[in-house]
Amino acid sequence: MSSSPSPLRSARGSRPALLVVGLCWLTVLFDGLDMFIYGSVLPHLLETRTFGLTADQAGDLGSYATFGMLVGALAAGTIADRIGRKRLMVACVTLFSLASGLCAMSGSVAVFGLGRTLAGVGLGGLLPTAISMVSDYAPRGRGALVIGLLMTAHHAGGILSAYVAKWLIDPVGWRAAFWVCVLPLLFAPVLAKLLPESLSFLVAKGRGEEARALAERYDVEVPAARAGGAGGRWNNLAKLFRGNEWIQTLLYWVASFGGLLLVYGVATWLPTLMRAEGYALGSALSFVVAFNLGGIVGMLVAGRAADRFGAPRVSALWFALTAAGVFLLSVHMSTTVTMIVVFLTGVFLNSAQTMIYATVSIRSDADNRATAVGWTSGMGRFGAVFGPWLGGQLLASGNGDWGFTAFAVAGLSSMVFIGIAALRSSRQTPTGSERELLAAH
Repeated sequence: MSSSPSPLRSARGSRPALLVVGLCWLTVLFDGLDMFIYGSVLPHLLETRTFGLTADQAGDLGSYATFGMLVGALAAGTIADRIGRKRLMVACVTLFSLASGLCAMSGSVAVFGLGRTLAGVGLGGLLPTAISMVSDYAPRGRGALVIGLLMTAHHAGGILSAYVAKWLIDPVGWRAAFWVCVLPLLFAPVLAKLLPESLSFLVAKGRGEEARALAERYDVEVPAARAGGAGGRWNNLAKLFRGNEWIQTLLYWVASFGGLLLVYGVATWLPTLMRAEGYALGSALSFVVAFNLGGIVGMLVAGRAADRFGAPRVSALWFALTAAGVFLLSVHMSTTVTMIVVFLTGVFLNSAQTMIYATVSIRSDADNRATAVGWTSGMGRFGAVFGPWLGGQLLASGNGDWGFTAFAVAGLSSMVFIGIAALRSSRQTPTGSERELLAAH
């Protein structure tokens, strides 16, 4: 039994493992549906005063899910190393599906909040695990493309959440929307049966023969064994603070905080804030569709732009354009013009944060890259918790008109911090696809 990759295949085939990518795409679709469904039903919950819900409580509920995502994302790597990525993905799908059922049956804010927190744990653990899985099975030289395609599923889930809310809330009620989010539970056995285990996990566990068999079956390369354990990880973290690197590290972390505050704040409150601007509920939910369509386009465009002009420049420019778009949403325009602004905001907002990860990646040493990107994402997730809470506090205090302005300021702050970090760094680094660029979004 050996974990050495030396006798294994040295080159990947050109045929992608469509089964693996397809199964992971569906799981991330369900992830996006569950993530965005709360924001899609929130205007109805507030208008009908379900559970006596107030705006500040609604913001707290949104933060519960993102806090759960923080816990799930931080725990995912350790758990996956113990039980495997396949089992973890099945467990995550099962957890957020059952948690949505708890939300559907809830009779109080406390129970509903527990359901959203548990759902967040499952959602936070699923996405990085799915990205790691498709990275193992992506054809040579196509890792970034496959990950980009996988990320479109998250926004497709956001689009689906808007239609679920539009179709079900009026005739059936808001609980039906959460019952739809339970349906992925039926997919868990399919995932358990058809999805192969991660090649990286098999190699790390010394199960080289299984890894070789799967590599031959799916025409891919077996990844090299990872060096170092917990001690290596802590040493890599310490490198981020040696010398003057601590300044650069903190700049990236603060930029990521503002970026994810913006992403999750807007994702949670967009329909409600648009309702506050005077748009009908149907139009407000249509904006969710436009926003996520923009996210899909942005994910496909941002990488090409970064390859041509550099990730730091694109990141700063994207945040500036995002701030401008979010601020414009505070101005009541015609529905058509507003739809265009929402779409363009989605294009830039949903990939601006990704460009922070790209910047960190290309500015980091190869042996420390995963740690740098992972911790930048982890610190940013505190912004993901703060964003929904901030929107709720502004609405509760009667300052809902300032909601888009506050999120625009967050975008500008991220632009400034990532710009300063890029200017401070004169290190030249190689280009090429990096698997972890999107892994923590």
